[in-house]
Amino acid sequence: MTEAELPEREGMDYDVVVVGAGPAGLATAIRLKQLAGERGEDVSVVVVEKGSEVGAHILSGAVVDPSGLDALLPGWESEPDAPLVTKVSDDQFYLLGPAGGVRLPNMLMPPLMNNHGNYVGSLGNVCRWLAQKAEGLGVEIYPGFAATEILYDDKGAVRGIATGDMGVGRDGEPKGEFTRGMELRGRYTVFAEGARGHLTKQAIAKYALDAGREPPKFGIGLKELWKVKPEKHHPGLVQHGFGWPLDPKTGGGAFLYHMEDEQVMVGFVVHLNYQNPYISPFDEFQRFKTHPMFRGTFEGGKRLSYGARAITEGGWQSVPKLTFPGGLLVGCAAGFVNVPRIKGSHNAMLSGMLAAEHLVPVLAEGRAHDEVADYEARWRSSAVGADLKKVRNVKPLWSKFGTYIGIGLGALDMWTNTFGFSLFGTLKHGKSDAASLKPAAQFKPIAYPKPDGVLTFDKLSSVFISNTNHEEDQPIHLKVKDMALQKSSEHDVYAGLSNRYCPAGVYEWVEEASGPRFQINAQNCVHCKTCDIKDPNQNIVWTAPEGGGGPNYPNM
Repeated sequence: MTEAELPEREGMDYDVVVVGAGPAGLATAIRLKQLAGERGEDVSVVVVEKGSEVGAHILSGAVVDPSGLDALLPGWESEPDAPLVTKVSDDQFYLLGPAGGVRLPNMLMPPLMNNHGNYVGSLGNVCRWLAQKAEGLGVEIYPGFAATEILYDDKGAVRGIATGDMGVGRDGEPKGEFTRGMELRGRYTVFAEGARGHLTKQAIAKYALDAGREPPKFGIGLKELWKVKPEKHHPGLVQHGFGWPLDPKTGGGAFLYHMEDEQVMVGFVVHLNYQNPYISPFDEFQRFKTHPMFRGTFEGGKRLSYGARAITEGGWQSVPKLTFPGGLLVGCAAGFVNVPRIKGSHNAMLSGMLAAEHLVPVLAEGRAHDEVADYEARWRSSAVGADLKKVRNVKPLWSKFGTYIGIGLGALDMWTNTFGFSLFGTLKHGKSDAASLKPAAQFKPIAYPKPDGVLTFDKLSSVFISNTNHEEDQPIHLKVKDMALQKSSEHDVYAGLSNRYCPAGVYEWVEEASGPRFQINAQNCVHCKTCDIKDPNQNIVWTAPEGGGGPNYPNM
């Protein structure tokens, strides 16, 4: 059925439409209501979220810098249902080899790397709590509805979004339970989709928001939540490691965070500018857990959940222009993660607040669908900009010089930035992550150990405990633009690396008599966006599946 043959969408009008119920989107909504209330005005705000519930798709370490929460909701920590209760009590950094590691003295670490005063906890639960606060202020939140289309007016300005149709079959035809999507129209639309948001990507391209910026950079973060034995649990203990099992040319590292209730979060990050197509971030993560310094933490414990998500790593140099006619970018949609600190939720909330503070006055003036240029002009001199500017050279130094020299130079640069200057100026990132790959012929395949099902696991059993679910009879949401190119390049030149970079077993090259066939197991997708980032030809495009599909992360 063509678009013209479909029934018209119903629509609802708001002052502000927010896409994504993460920390940035919810902070935007809350601050809009707070400021409007202070002025005795009414601002209508709606938040649309593709996850089945708020927090379902939120995945982060997380050691949370509370500065965002402190600014948004002063006194939050004294509330009886506060979402973060475990403060960091011990902060440890290790350089790892295969048989052991060397702890780096905390006194040598730049001051901004100090985690004391921060909280260990679930960012998903923080978002669930923020959603309650937002709804209490009158914000409408619609989980289970994926924003699939940007709506434009006749002048090319954003006028809202449309949610996806429900009940469409694999063949693209409406099924018996077909329901047309909704138009959510706003005077302004705030995109808070997180890393590599699919609508954000379209807006960046349409309005050339990345002109004059460095290419966006990303990592893939993989995480498991474990219940450990009481004697192995140390609430507030934070451990970071870099080095083994990654080779010196491949950036990344690991973390263990001890939160409340005998739970330990263990995660692994691989920078997606790696060169070797045989690297499997998932298997590197599983291998890390066998390290003799850390495997004991998990002995006798039980793995509760698993997930994976792309992380923005471009920082100061890569942040696109944040404003365009009718729209704004906030949070990880813009790329506000502080890479060495592995923290972005505080900047996400602060950027949402900053956007709200610029939106409320223009709404009061009766403006709509124009550009809120002051927000773009202000962010670099805000707390968000100050946070990112200090660490702007860490990622490019790591990428250029490798783990050992690069981290040392990055630490030196962070120290000098503490006093307001840099020896390196502002370095460039250079290539995109997709362009960083080298042909498989230049490398040897990596023989990863088989999982034991106790400490290490395979992808499919991991996806199972992520509670990922998609309606199987729906169009495949992972689009291959040119299947012949996928065979001649991704398969023939890069040895079918999609089977390895995907942390959920979505992609397979199936050998058949007629030749290899590219199979997409879309129902496994955990919405990490790695394929959209790392495919060497940018030949795979991630689009939103039916609303409510994807992972359902508990306590992650």
